[in-house]
Amino acid sequence: MKKNTLLVAFFTCFLLITSCSDVYKFSLEHKKQVALNSNIEVTLKEKEEKAINSVQFFVNGNEVSSDGNAISINTTELGVGKHQVSALVFYAEKTKKENSFFEVLANKKPVVYDYKIINEYPHDKTAYTQGLEYHDGFLYETTGQRGKSTLRKIEIETGKVLQKIDLDKKYFGEGMTILNNKIYWLTWQGKKGFVYDLETFKQEKEFAYNNSAEGWGFTHNGTQLIKSDGTNRIWFLDPETLKEEKSIQVYTNKYAVADLNELELINGKIYANKYQQNAIVVIDPKTGVVEGIANLKGLHAEMEKTQKLVPHDEVLNGIAYDKENNRLFVTGKHWGKLFEIELIKKQ
Repeated sequence: MKKNTLLVAFFTCFLLITSCSDVYKFSLEHKKQVALNSNIEVTLKEKEEKAINSVQFFVNGNEVSSDGNAISINTTELGVGKHQVSALVFYAEKTKKENSFFEVLANKKPVVYDYKIINEYPHDKTAYTQGLEYHDGFLYETTGQRGKSTLRKIEIETGKVLQKIDLDKKYFGEGMTILNNKIYWLTWQGKKGFVYDLETFKQEKEFAYNNSAEGWGFTHNGTQLIKSDGTNRIWFLDPETLKEEKSIQVYTNKYAVADLNELELINGKIYANKYQQNAIVVIDPKTGVVEGIANLKGLHAEMEKTQKLVPHDEVLNGIAYDKENNRLFVTGKHWGKLFEIELIKKQ
C-alpha cells in the first residue's frame, strides 16, 4: 500500500514538473512614456528564455516589420497619445497574443498667450452658447439645454437675432459648423447630429455618431468636419457620409488634455475651449500636440463686473474667426458680451 502511495506521489510530481515546463510566460518590455519623434524599442521576452518559433508585431492593430523578437517604433507618424503594441507569438505548436501600451507626449512645451480686448459687442444673456461661427458678415450660434436649444443667425454689431429655429425638446444642442452652404449641428447625448440648409434653416437630414459617444464642438478644414466629444480625442468626419474616419489624441508635453469643447480652425490650427477652464488650447491637427494655451480667465472676471455668473456653468464657450479681416471673437454661456480679442504671446 505504501509503495502504491509513493508511486502515485512520484507520478504526480512528474506530471506537475512536465506541466510547468510547458507553460510559457511572455512579456513586452519597453518604456511607458516617450516624446514625440523619438523611437521606442519593444522586445518580446519569455520569462525562462524558452524557444519560440516566430513573432508578429502590431501597433494599433497594424502589422509592422520586426527584427526577430524586437521592433523599433518611430512615433512621428503615430502622433501623441496612448498606443497599443501587440505581439502574436508562435511557439510549441501554439499561438498567444500579448498586448501592452505606451504613451507619446509632446516634445515641446506649449506657448502661453495673454489677450487684448479689441472690441465688445452685445450678446444675448439667455443664450447658453455651444457653437459659434462667423460666415459672410454674420455670426451663427447654437445654444444648449433641453427645451432651450436653438440655431441662430446674429448681427454682430447689435447682437440682434435675425433668424432662429428651435431644436426638438428631447435633444440638448451642442456645437455647429458651416460647410458648402450647409449647417451641421451636434447634440450632446442624443448620439446624432443634424444638417440644415444655410439660407432657410430647413433640416435636410440627420446622422448618427459611429465611434464617439457624445457631441461637443464642431468645425471643419474645408474637406473634413472636425468634432470633439468631451474627451482628449478629436474626430475627423467625411462631410458626405458623415462617418468618423479617424481621430487624434490631444496632449501637452506632460499630460492628456480632456474636456475639449467648442472648436474653430484658425490658420491651420484647431482652437478649442477647455470646458470650465476659461481657456483656449491651440492644437496641431496632424499630431494632436498642444502648441499653445491662452488663459482667458480675465474675460470671465470682466463679465462678472456687469452680471453675476455661475462659476462652473456660465463659462467661456464660443470661438469664431473672421479670416478676411483677421478678427477673433469669443463669448461664454449666458454672457451679455461678445469680445473681439487679440492673442498675445507671453515672453
